[in-house]
Amino acid sequence: MTGLSDEALRRLAALPEEPDFAATRYRLLGELDRGGMGVVYAARDEALGREVAIKVLRAELLRADAGDRLEREARVMASLEHPGIVPVHDTGLLPDGRAFHVMKRVRGQRLDALASSLSLAEALRLFARICEPVAFAHAHGVVHRDLKPENVMVGPFGEVLVLDWGVAKVLARDESPRPDRQGDSVRASAGSDLTADGDVVGTRGYMAPEQERGEQGAIGPRSDVWALGAILRHLAGGACAREGRALPRPLQAIVGRATAVAPEDRYASASDLAADVVRFADGEPVAAYREPPWERALRWARHNRTAVAVVLAYLVMRVLVWAWSGR
Repeated sequence: MTGLSDEALRRLAALPEEPDFAATRYRLLGELDRGGMGVVYAARDEALGREVAIKVLRAELLRADAGDRLEREARVMASLEHPGIVPVHDTGLLPDGRAFHVMKRVRGQRLDALASSLSLAEALRLFARICEPVAFAHAHGVVHRDLKPENVMVGPFGEVLVLDWGVAKVLARDESPRPDRQGDSVRASAGSDLTADGDVVGTRGYMAPEQERGEQGAIGPRSDVWALGAILRHLAGGACAREGRALPRPLQAIVGRATAVAPEDRYASASDLAADVVRFADGEPVAAYREPPWERALRWARHNRTAVAVVLAYLVMRVLVWAWSGR
């Protein structure tokens, strides 16, 4: 008797959990990924003739509050229309009661897989792009709470998407940094936070101190800034190690401010953090670091290499002329 392959055994083990989409317009093609709350499948939308991704509640969580979280995630994502946030096309319930939502099929590489191939310059440009959808969400009253490299996808054309908004916190009106009509609609449609004080939500290593302590009332946009700082430390530190150099002091200062223990000591917003990173990448002074005069002069020289080379060439020529004429 021929033994079953590991892949065949995996498929057999998954059969009891595989969702039944027979009564819908979607045909499952295969599993893409799975997390603590849901399983993501590739599927074909037979009505529109396109591939989509469908996130389905894990079978063992059917009697927990995870179904409410999955539905809430779909509502939050659908309300945040931004190129860096995956669009939601549809939502519903399966015959067994499991919630699902249908999203754009995203292709590319997760940041955790891509990070080891990035130069420092590439890492910094990519990081600034990650901050954009996060800042947009904050402006509309939503805090992600689980930012990490595994939740960032980089597409084949350089597009950057922030994934997995399943534990996002929707701020109350008086907490929202810039409340407006869309922000209000997100808060009205998304429902309660579903997280009690003392609950720890997030991923260790990317959780702000207030998240580690379960202080839900203290969690806000600066908690996501802390996670972004941890992502920056991971990307920039790895790139510098591969390039055989230490993390530059201005960049250390940026990471330090972003990951300060006290929220009030961090950057006020994801946009402020991104702006400081861009300034560093462009050879400009950064807000987080007070550089000494000699470092300022060296930075200026690096930033103005052509002008420095012309001046040096002129001085060398004058010295040679002076030396020749003095003979």
